[in-house]
Amino acid sequence: MYHFEYVPESQTKPVKKELLEIIYAVQDLLRNKFTFRFDFIGSSARNMITQDVRSNIGFDFDVNIEVNDPEDIYSAEELRHLIRNALDKVAPHYGYSFAEDSTRVLTIKRKNTFLSRIEHSCDFAIVNNYTDGDGIHRQQYIRYNKQAHRYVWETQPAGYRLLIEKADWLRHHGYWKEVKSLYLEKKNYNTDPSKRSRALYAEAVNEICMKYGFHNR
Repeated sequence: MYHFEYVPESQTKPVKKELLEIIYAVQDLLRNKFTFRFDFIGSSARNMITQDVRSNIGFDFDVNIEVNDPEDIYSAEELRHLIRNALDKVAPHYGYSFAEDSTRVLTIKRKNTFLSRIEHSCDFAIVNNYTDGDGIHRQQYIRYNKQAHRYVWETQPAGYRLLIEKADWLRHHGYWKEVKSLYLEKKNYNTDPSKRSRALYAEAVNEICMKYGFHNR
């Protein structure tokens, strides 16, 4: 069993303010090449940031970066490298590590070397939102294929938009406290190390939706 708890806003708010300063500085560095908008997503957008109080890994934020590159001047690899290099110029001045390049995101971490722990971190995904020929809103993200050493635009799975719709329905009908409770329970009793927080959140949303009849709509 884990020991996840929700992190109070008094603890996350100053970190978010610092991350905003980093993002604004990155925007300034890249302004001559392209502009971008950004959104805090995931647990921070849902006010559901957690941390295992007995582990040496703190809490994390998730940010989507949507690049304004209308002429498609830059490839997926170039965009990823440009943003990573800009983060590497800014983040260390705020006490963060250089950006780590994983499959879906770039990650910066604030580390406490004396206590050998990560205080908090932030994952940056580079995305593209668009409407397809059928009028359906979709999202792509830059994925790093480590085996092939290639960066490609990959479309989010079909359930991506439906999950947002379900979450909105649960909030509207007053079931969100149950979602938060079940999500925390799932995180604490998860025995599959490959199952990430986003999958546990989706499970919680789907189960509460089934409980109250969303699937019959």
